[in-house]
Amino acid sequence: MTSLDRAFDELRFGTGHTLNLRALQPTALQAAALAERWLREQQVLGTAEALVITGRGNNSVDGYSPVRESVVRLLPSLRRRNVIAGYAEHTPGSFVVTFAPVKALFETPKRRREKPGPVPRPPTLQGLDEETVRQLRDLSIMSLSVLGLHSPTRLQLEDEMLRQFTVLSAALPEGTDREALLQQAMLLAAEEFEAG
Repeated sequence: MTSLDRAFDELRFGTGHTLNLRALQPTALQAAALAERWLREQQVLGTAEALVITGRGNNSVDGYSPVRESVVRLLPSLRRRNVIAGYAEHTPGSFVVTFAPVKALFETPKRRREKPGPVPRPPTLQGLDEETVRQLRDLSIMSLSVLGLHSPTRLQLEDEMLRQFTVLSAALPEGTDREALLQQAMLLAAEEFEAG
């Protein structure tokens, strides 16, 4: 890759929308976990596209890149789970990823072949800020309305709020202001519901 190509990539993606696994030198397992967490965060932040640099494996044993292969296996799974809308090889050592709308997370089909992630503890909304709960209620009403339920009962609304909270909070990275990211994700999902 020439320096001109790198310059164009920096203009197109910037550092905030580029995950450089080659520079981090993780194991294949670490690379898959890191890439999934980062891609989920980018989706929730409303990123349109991102660049994932894996490297080609030129400095690896037999020229094989386990990091690249783990990302190649991860991407179709993330597409099935509606985290990403698509991906394409950008260079032999990188991929361009386009993101699915946040509201698509609620439409994710269950697959028997994929191992389920860790079962989250039952969520509670009691510790959330009033504004977060209000946004969650509004988003749940929109979601139920799309399903044809225009006057949900209190129990139906609470169940939908917990479902929305569980789905969105699972996509948020640890160690950041998760509630602020949750509010941002809910605003983005609400805009997507209204637009589509």
